[in-house]
Amino acid sequence: MSSIPDHAVTRLRAWRLARSTRPFLARGGRIQRCPGCLLLPSLCACAQRPELISAAAFCLIMYDSEPLKPSNTGRLIADVLPGSTHAFLWSRTEPDPALLALLDDPAYQPFLIFPDCEKAPERVISQASWDPGKRPLFVLLDGTWREARRMANKSPYLDRFPVLAVQPEQLSTYGMRVAAHDQHLCTAEVAACVLESSGFVAEGQALQRWFNLFSQRYLAGKPSRASGEASSPSEPVA
Repeated sequence: MSSIPDHAVTRLRAWRLARSTRPFLARGGRIQRCPGCLLLPSLCACAQRPELISAAAFCLIMYDSEPLKPSNTGRLIADVLPGSTHAFLWSRTEPDPALLALLDDPAYQPFLIFPDCEKAPERVISQASWDPGKRPLFVLLDGTWREARRMANKSPYLDRFPVLAVQPEQLSTYGMRVAAHDQHLCTAEVAACVLESSGFVAEGQALQRWFNLFSQRYLAGKPSRASGEASSPSEPVA
């Protein structure tokens, strides 16, 4: 049975829809979908959605339309880790005060997830480690690759954090978009890699399984590969 999960991304999606002055009419926007998993009702996966508790936390900084896209995979992170995932819309000139407060919270140790080729070498690390008593906060820029680069370059409040460069063993399996480079993974795949490489293996594997199920059913629900029904799904960040 379908159900809408109560987490940061669904709340942000509801707020973004309420703020909209016109319907979201991108490709795929007119299709009737399950309100919980955003798949076709006949392919609903809500009953298989996992929910875990973790010491790892995520901060999703989402480009303006990302919460509205049924193909967005940042939402899958919040599905699996609803109590550990924060989500904010990105603003170049007026960053959300709650986002800044989260990044300054002494309970967390933030890491920006981004390709090592894009940032100053002295900031890049290949393995995350954090101080005793702190929780790792993995900051993910959720949007297309171009949007993610813009967010990284125009968000000076992120410049003080180390950059964790994900080096996945496998290339992306996400068939809902074509990345600018083969090594670019979608947001959920990046999060799964980060979790497993940082010692949160159960969480990473659960997220990967949920992503695999979602992507398989999403693609199965498309009229045809040629139709391009999935509109600009999330690409980026590593």
